[in-house]
Amino acid sequence: MSSHLEVFTPAGRELVPLAGQRVTLGKASGNAIALEHDATVSRLHAVFENLGAAWSIRDMGSRNGTYLNGEKITAERVLHSGDEVRVGKSRLIFWMVRESADGGRDEETVSAQPVEGPPRLTRREYDVLVVLCRPLVSDDPFPEPASVRAMAGELYVTEAAVKQHLQNLYDKFGIPAEGDRRVRLANEALRRGAVTLAQLRDSTT
Repeated sequence: MSSHLEVFTPAGRELVPLAGQRVTLGKASGNAIALEHDATVSRLHAVFENLGAAWSIRDMGSRNGTYLNGEKITAERVLHSGDEVRVGKSRLIFWMVRESADGGRDEETVSAQPVEGPPRLTRREYDVLVVLCRPLVSDDPFPEPASVRAMAGELYVTEAAVKQHLQNLYDKFGIPAEGDRRVRLANEALRRGAVTLAQLRDSTT
């Protein structure tokens, strides 16, 4: 199993494989992940640690903090595939990729395909996912998934009904209970192909 970061920069998306014991992230050019374009990132902002079967992230006393799935971290946190990391104005997504049976390790090719297909969804669950993920195709450089209130208003249902559908989706996609679960669900739904960016764009017209 290999891991990499999907780094979003003004120049576009970059895939950075994680290797070795430590991978540093910061504004200084000497970091393995150098975000020199982002003045809100500290010179040494955060570090990724190889735990063997997993990776963790730790803030290095940065000025503006490190956020994992929308939550500011104060201690080392183990990463799960699809986790969103924000440092300063920069956004990164952590992915774990299973090795193919023939040992192939083409990161970009493997990561561009869903690791596993999406679970079976009801029509209403699909509608909730589309509304949840639609802000991701907006012009906002750091989009947030739709709120429960916004989803309820658009789907003409109660917030309690939306929360129940979201809980079913968390269970079906295996979203852990900690952190911002809506962010993780949106990332996982896109990764596994439950919804596509093209479908989201079509739904806005």
